[in-house]
Amino acid sequence: MEVSKNKLHDLERIASTIRKKVLKMVYQAQSGHLGGSFSVIEIVTALYFSEMRIDPENPSWTDRDRFVPSKGHCAPAIYAALALRGVFAPEALDNLRQTGCILQGHPCMKTVPGIDISTGSLGHGLSVGLGMALGARLKKQDFHVYVLLGDGELDEGQNWEAAMAASKYKLSNLTAIVDRNRVQLDGFTEDIMPLEPLLDKWKAFNWKCLTVDGHDLGAVIEALRRARAEKEAPVVVIANTTKGKGVSFMENSHLWHGKPPTREEFEKALTELGGNDENGGDRHA
Repeated sequence: MEVSKNKLHDLERIASTIRKKVLKMVYQAQSGHLGGSFSVIEIVTALYFSEMRIDPENPSWTDRDRFVPSKGHCAPAIYAALALRGVFAPEALDNLRQTGCILQGHPCMKTVPGIDISTGSLGHGLSVGLGMALGARLKKQDFHVYVLLGDGELDEGQNWEAAMAASKYKLSNLTAIVDRNRVQLDGFTEDIMPLEPLLDKWKAFNWKCLTVDGHDLGAVIEALRRARAEKEAPVVVIANTTKGKGVSFMENSHLWHGKPPTREEFEKALTELGGNDENGGDRHA
């Protein structure tokens, strides 16, 4: 089913608000990951506001879809989405990475409502998602598992062991989404550990493969729906994205992997993102 223009417009506004909130959260904390958070915002928006079956008033609902943010350093984007979705009070965003706050640098399932698994150690998430998907089948539960992977973390061999096992068990209730922004902590992925031909690698592990513009919400939603409709195999969606998307001086730069902006950089970035608005507000400035 095609997404209506009105729905897409609403989702684009939500994504814009999330991007501004992430910027403000990291600026206020003077700590956090902007580049990799900005690259996944449309993906996170599509999941939380369109495609995942969740209940904000009951985030531990047994039959909810599961989300595994294997690239756990994109936590600010997830926190902002959860707050806007109504899972917890938006005031919590004011205290990112502060002592005693529930919202730490990487998501923790024991303290943050709506987080299904604690992540941060790269390379583990697909194995966790595999276990969740296999557990759902064994328990005859009808939920879907989404795993968000950074392309840099595909350097970890455990991902490919999980990919092999997921194919063996034909886990069609498992969708992996690769944030293919081509930049990792120390530089470009193809300089550090070349991943191409990435699509062929996943095909060789007998996954159904889709590629998409990761900043096109309509295309992302269509890919996620095609993945959910698959009945024979796990699906990987390779989402081509831009690290630091939306801020000119942050885009495609590894220097903004985990660097907070100065006041001048913050103001310039906020202007490029459209400035404050009613939804984005300036409470986090």
